[in-house]
Amino acid sequence: MNIVVTGASKGIGYHIAKIFANDENNTVVAIARNENQLKELKNECIRQDLRSKLRPVVFDIENPENVKKELKNEILKHVQSVDILINNAGVMLNKPFINTNIDEIYKVFNTNFISQAIIIQELIPLLNESNIKHVINISSMGGFQGSSKFPGLSFYSASKAALANLTECLAEEYKNEQIRFNSLALGAVNTKMLKEAFPDYNAPLNPDEMARFICDFATNGYKFFNGKILPVSISTP
Repeated sequence: MNIVVTGASKGIGYHIAKIFANDENNTVVAIARNENQLKELKNECIRQDLRSKLRPVVFDIENPENVKKELKNEILKHVQSVDILINNAGVMLNKPFINTNIDEIYKVFNTNFISQAIIIQELIPLLNESNIKHVINISSMGGFQGSSKFPGLSFYSASKAALANLTECLAEEYKNEQIRFNSLALGAVNTKMLKEAFPDYNAPLNPDEMARFICDFATNGYKFFNGKILPVSISTP
């Protein structure tokens, strides 16, 4: 399979890329802005399997216009079709609503929503070359209707809710092309991003555990789900 993963240099995305790259039948296009961490990911994949086909792409998706102009060509250097796209990249902002400035709002929505949508737009033709055609948008329980909400996460949660809603819309729009769109609304995971936002909080899951679930869902979930926003959390509500 050909798998494209954004936000692959750390946390859940790092482990997703590593798991998929452990199968020499997969080509994994790992996208992130941190070149050194992508190099470490590639080296680790080679250490676990010399036949690993992980293809790092150093790219910052914060600017949607750059995504539109350049990212598809970078991906086409490595694959001509895409079986699975995992929109995992994201930025968390923990700041009171009243104190959040316009640049911070743009950064959150550009990274968590607009650029993810542009990536899907650009890769639709490559997905149509596949028999699997599964797009997974990584959302958050913060953006899941009816879940517990937390002060300081208003714009982060709103951006993730937008991505989840887009998932439902695209599943309907592309049902005749049989492209499957699903969103996983993740609960708290012990990532660096979470620790930076909530230093004193200890989440119940580690990134590698969540990554294994996502990889299994990416490989098999398209057979059973389309247009679904699925909470992945042990908390209630």
